[in-house]
Amino acid sequence: MTLRLPGLVAVHTHMRAPGQTHKEDWSTGTAAALAGGFTTVLAMPNTSPPLTDARLLDDTLAAAGRGARCDYGQYAAATDDNAGTVAALAPRTVGLKMYLNATFGDLRLADRGTWVRHLESWPFDRPVAVHAEGATLAAVLPMAASLQRSIHVCHLSREDEIVLVRDARQRGEAVTCEVTPHHLFLDEADASQLGGLGEVRPRLASPADRDALWRNLDVIDCFATDHAPHTVGEKSSEPAPPGFPGLETALPLLLGAVDDGRLTVEDIVTRFHDNPRRIFGLPAQDAEVEVDPDAIWTFDGSAQETRAGWSPFHGRRMRGRVSRVTLRGREVFRDGEVLAVPGSGRDVRARET
Repeated sequence: MTLRLPGLVAVHTHMRAPGQTHKEDWSTGTAAALAGGFTTVLAMPNTSPPLTDARLLDDTLAAAGRGARCDYGQYAAATDDNAGTVAALAPRTVGLKMYLNATFGDLRLADRGTWVRHLESWPFDRPVAVHAEGATLAAVLPMAASLQRSIHVCHLSREDEIVLVRDARQRGEAVTCEVTPHHLFLDEADASQLGGLGEVRPRLASPADRDALWRNLDVIDCFATDHAPHTVGEKSSEPAPPGFPGLETALPLLLGAVDDGRLTVEDIVTRFHDNPRRIFGLPAQDAEVEVDPDAIWTFDGSAQETRAGWSPFHGRRMRGRVSRVTLRGREVFRDGEVLAVPGSGRDVRARET
């Protein structure tokens, strides 16, 4: 039996270009996407240097145009001093990213007055995505509500956070959110066993937090890989940089949950296709993913398309495997081989010509 899915959307990825292409670039990152069943990737702006102005956006989109093997979009980054200028990038980006907690890179916004300036100035018909944990999430949700603007919360990881989002929804606030497979399938005990390889932001939480995410899946709009590759050597250093590769493990992990009765295939399509396209205003795409839902196999972290060469799920038994992907009528992946050439992907914000 073959399971057919629409081309999936990875709303939260890190391509590492420019400046850190030894970890990943647009060619390898989008190859990993196709291998995982994703035909669109949305890339975060905490690059080196971070994507904060028009020149850097020009350079990044040019690099994506040369290297991407699937369709792509790019976020812009909020900083302490660009609220008056970054909004001009909205037509060419998929959203503004506000980092309200520490993570990889140096983009944390500590001043809450800066939060207000960005929430006021970014166009209200374009998404604002926030990295907000605990207290910062509790602060930014009413701030966005007072401005009557929508907000998208990245990678929820704890019970108190999903309760905050649920309560905001019940008050009628325009908030959407995402959860990662690693927060659904791993917890702090796994982080301890993995050592530096277990460093991620938000951190892997308690079993109770993980279980709360599963209990409240009705609150979750999107599954998000948060594909954040680093080399094994970097992850073995002190301090280890936070982040996991995730594009090639997300779908089989969730298909395993379907087999366990915790999800349906429709749940996956809703959160990896329908809702991402609605929330981020993405154009329709002619793409299909064929999956062997009965394939049982062992994941090898060293045998991925990503440059990372490792995975926190190395050695895990998986159920369901991508066998073929088509994009605009062409085979772009088949039986373990990426067929799409660099530069064949399209910018989701480019105007039709």
